[in-house]
Amino acid sequence: MSDKLNIVLVHGAWGDGSHWKNVIPELAMAGHTVVAVQNPLTALADDVETVKRLVESLEGPTLLVGHSYGGVVITDAAAKCPDVVGLVYIAAFAPDETENLKTLLTKDAIPAGGAHIYPDAYGNFWIKRDKFRESFAHDCSEAEALVMAATHKPTSGRCFEDKPTTVGWKRLPVWYQISESDQMLPPVTQHFFAERMNAKTLSLDASHASMVSHPHEIAKLILHAVKELEK
Repeated sequence: MSDKLNIVLVHGAWGDGSHWKNVIPELAMAGHTVVAVQNPLTALADDVETVKRLVESLEGPTLLVGHSYGGVVITDAAAKCPDVVGLVYIAAFAPDETENLKTLLTKDAIPAGGAHIYPDAYGNFWIKRDKFRESFAHDCSEAEALVMAATHKPTSGRCFEDKPTTVGWKRLPVWYQISESDQMLPPVTQHFFAERMNAKTLSLDASHASMVSHPHEIAKLILHAVKELEK
């Protein structure tokens, strides 16, 4: 059994675990157990429980990494997982107890990509597939963006309304990657999160899908966090 930290990757809205496909090999080659959660995106509590059960299936200390809405999930899940020792936010939301996605999305400026989000008849939200690359992944290849658009999961409206019951970043070491060309989560809001948490920060000229377009830089940040935690 390896004594290295486990790394649990938590995708965000309109995604799944495959969004980490370019990052996973580099983390695994460094000798870590790396797993990517498959959130149902039905409610914050459901996604937190999914992460909690996955962390419980592992042995030893764990680093949680969250992208976008996945940041809300790891914020809430951390206190429910005693083995979690640190948090990494990738262009992610980092709410306090009184905040949810709905309020944070319009905190500073309405993101341009928001114009391409639409509801269905079942209380879920989608991104227009022909606008997915423009909104979510403009610095990814056409092929990568096409696959993400074709496979993206609907996100329940509850995920935008729910607030975390606990806030893990108040008690754990935190790292944050800011995407300066993000069309889904305004960079100014990302800077606010990073500064409020006193996070160690990496800034990239990247879209919202930075882990797809800049996998080496994202893996390097995660491994830097691991190295700091393993000291």
